[in-house]
Amino acid sequence: MERRKIGSLEVSVVGIGCNNFGWRIDAAGTAAVVDAALAAGINFFDTADIYGAGQSEEYLGRALKGRSGQVVIATKFGMRAGEGNQGARPEYVKRALEASLGRLGVDVIDLYQIHQPDPATPIADTLGALDQAVKAGKVREIGCSNFSAAQLREAENASAGKARFVSVQNQYSLLHREPEQEVLSECARLHQSFLPFFPLLNGLLSGKYRLNSTFPDQSRGKDGFGPKVFTEENLVKAQELAEFAVANGHTLLELAFSWLLMRPEISSVIAGAKNPEQVKANAAAANWKLDGAAMAAVDRIVGTS
Repeated sequence: MERRKIGSLEVSVVGIGCNNFGWRIDAAGTAAVVDAALAAGINFFDTADIYGAGQSEEYLGRALKGRSGQVVIATKFGMRAGEGNQGARPEYVKRALEASLGRLGVDVIDLYQIHQPDPATPIADTLGALDQAVKAGKVREIGCSNFSAAQLREAENASAGKARFVSVQNQYSLLHREPEQEVLSECARLHQSFLPFFPLLNGLLSGKYRLNSTFPDQSRGKDGFGPKVFTEENLVKAQELAEFAVANGHTLLELAFSWLLMRPEISSVIAGAKNPEQVKANAAAANWKLDGAAMAAVDRIVGTS
């Protein structure tokens, strides 16, 4: 599988989002997904301390025991992880990092990311704590998530002499184009990698949903993600995109992954998986090289041109 850079790290262009671990699948299911990912050439695993109330990190660490040197592990801190466990104050950064290292069972985290901005803490203070973690050899690279272009600029300006963010992880997909307004161009200017989460828009772009059909059991549509995502407008667009993909010998899933990877700012497309079959499908979905005509056709369907 093709690999791209996140700072000094080299990652597969398809990554595994680990939010299902400890929530939708248990330790055995996690191990099966991890094994399938490694077999498919995926080396990038992205988790967070809040996923599965900490069990995502724990199960991922167990599944990768003895193999952490073969992979790139990313995790996040900052969202509420229990009483008093939230934010980006320096003292909390240190505490959250030690907790994640323990659950993952590793000595160093490859990419440590602040999960969301903390308006109560100056970003310079957070970067100072993260810089200390890098210098101590506990973190290789640092990144952020859910940051605006202005917040990226502020962090860059505050990072003089310290470790700097090498990546930003925000929502981006065929049907959620907000990063195109400012964030992607800011990533290009700052030489930061962009990591899209929800590339399949909670499964809407997986190809398993159809207009006026019932949601599959144990799907995000079935589990209450529908009101904001599975609207009639989005379902119509998804169906038109699927028809376009099929007419070109591909699937909607392949279009969703490959379209994102046409952006040079994107290093890896992070998608969750509940079983080895989904892993294999995701891994195989990133090989369509869309030309200018195909990209323009997609924009016409989505309504951006």
